Amino acid sequence: MKNNKLFIAIIIALVIGVVAGSIVHYNFHDYAESFSSNIKLLGTIFIRLVQMIIAPLVFCTLVVGIAKMGDMSMVGRVGAKAMGWFLSASLVSLTIGLLLVNWFKPGVGTGLNDSKDISADSASDLLTKTNSLSLETFIEHMIPKSIFEAFAHNEVLQIVVFSVFFGIALSTLGKKGKSIIKLFDRISEVVLKMVTYIMWTAPLGVLGAIAGAVAKYGLSIFLTYAKYLVAFASGLALLWVVLIFVGYLIIGKDVWRLLKAIKEPLLIAFSTTSSEAVFPKLVEQLKAYGCSPKIVSFTLPLGYSFNLDGSMMYLTFASIFIAQIYDVHMSVADQILMLLVLMVTSKGVAGVPRASLIVIVATCAMFNIPPEGIAFILPIDHFCDMGRSMTNVLGNALSTAAIDKFETKHEQPSQIS
Repeated sequence: MKNNKLFIAIIIALVIGVVAGSIVHYNFHDYAESFSSNIKLLGTIFIRLVQMIIAPLVFCTLVVGIAKMGDMSMVGRVGAKAMGWFLSASLVSLTIGLLLVNWFKPGVGTGLNDSKDISADSASDLLTKTNSLSLETFIEHMIPKSIFEAFAHNEVLQIVVFSVFFGIALSTLGKKGKSIIKLFDRISEVVLKMVTYIMWTAPLGVLGAIAGAVAKYGLSIFLTYAKYLVAFASGLALLWVVLIFVGYLIIGKDVWRLLKAIKEPLLIAFSTTSSEAVFPKLVEQLKAYGCSPKIVSFTLPLGYSFNLDGSMMYLTFASIFIAQIYDVHMSVADQILMLLVLMVTSKGVAGVPRASLIVIVATCAMFNIPPEGIAFILPIDHFCDMGRSMTNVLGNALSTAAIDKFETKHEQPSQIS
């Protein structure tokens, strides 16, 4: 009942946010910018409250999960299955984006290239950040030079790397390590209790994020980018069908129970454009669904670093869209090469702010597509990010449930009912 109450509260907040944003945009346009900045503080408060507990939650649950596995071959087996899923899902997502953007051709005949309303200056910060794709930057984002710095900046991938080493070392201590495992287990329980409190601020966060975006851009932007949004939404819908179908093949009818269990994380991610904001809640819901805590604590943090299906689909979609705006012809071979390049570069930006847009800029430059074309998708990017974030959450929930099914079907066939 509490879950339903929160879900209803978020829906109400979503509607109020759209209405309030629309009123400000169309009746008090001169104040829209300041209203947007101020109301978005509600969303900022919610997201920062969540970010506050991500690092201790990832560390404690992952360390406990690995230490309780005991058998290091299981760690390797689960890790291999997870990475296999992540790479396969990324390839499928990139391919769907490529196919749909070629089918709909949303960038052809838009006239955006001649628009005086959109300036490349709005994308200047992105155009200077393509060095984020270097091998050196990837290593820096993966291996922490200080675990305290990783905690301070919520570098999930770095925390995962340290936690894996810590958990493996702890598991080798035998009886000596049991008290430490018990301590971290209790800390994770406390953090998850905090999650239940923080999630009740989610409706305010949703209201602030939506009202701010609508007040700034208005609803008319959906008409300007109608073809683009329809094509992108179709791509996301197709990706959902594929992911849910694969999930159904693995976990059967329980896939519908899983979707019901994660309805709140999906809605919060959609409303706040932050899949990170629902990480703690997703951990809680997957455990409530029946996934093994040690599988959840190991697979989910990895997924947040390497398994961003919605963002993957957007990379090929947006890159070809910009090429279409500038009438840059790309052969099938060029597009396949772009897909393979994105497959590699997208894995090197875990933890980089606005990673998807930075990858798009770098990829456009690589294929002689004017990178300043990123400015054309910035006005609508917030709304596309809503769908991307929700899809990222879905992909990670399904991958965790599927891997859990693989690992537990022989040991505990009645665990998931």
